[in-house]
Amino acid sequence: MRCSFPKSAVNGEICAMHVRIFEERDTDAVVGLWQACGLTRPWNNPHLDIQRKVSFQPDLFFVGELGGAVISSAMFGYDGHRGWLNYFAVHPDHQGKGYSKILLEHGKTALLALGCPKINFQVRSDNHKAIAYYLANGYTQDDALSYGKRLIVDGPKG
Repeated sequence: MRCSFPKSAVNGEICAMHVRIFEERDTDAVVGLWQACGLTRPWNNPHLDIQRKVSFQPDLFFVGELGGAVISSAMFGYDGHRGWLNYFAVHPDHQGKGYSKILLEHGKTALLALGCPKINFQVRSDNHKAIAYYLANGYTQDDALSYGKRLIVDGPKG
């Protein structure tokens, strides 16, 4: 999918973000993107998270490229009941330019094609910028609590 909006100047050239399925060659760029966006934590090994996603529904793991560089990512998933979004990131240098909406719409379209009725995601409670983004884009906070239990330990407990 090649998107014609929004357009952004990169090295003096006008180009559009290209959304495509993640490829193994994107690994280092995607991990760097997640680090730049503050998404990584010591207890979540991003390389293992990528390996796990590539082994399950790899066609729902997207990256956005601008001028040949990975500037955004999103891991979508569908369990037959709800869709999920993880590692949704746009590089800080490219935030506020509409690229997140393009990537989110791309993923929502893929989930709808699978018959997914609703998308869920988790946001860290101190990530006020992300919370404001989702609220401004029509998402509402569910009246639910999120609980988790690590089944495989990837790193030190957080």
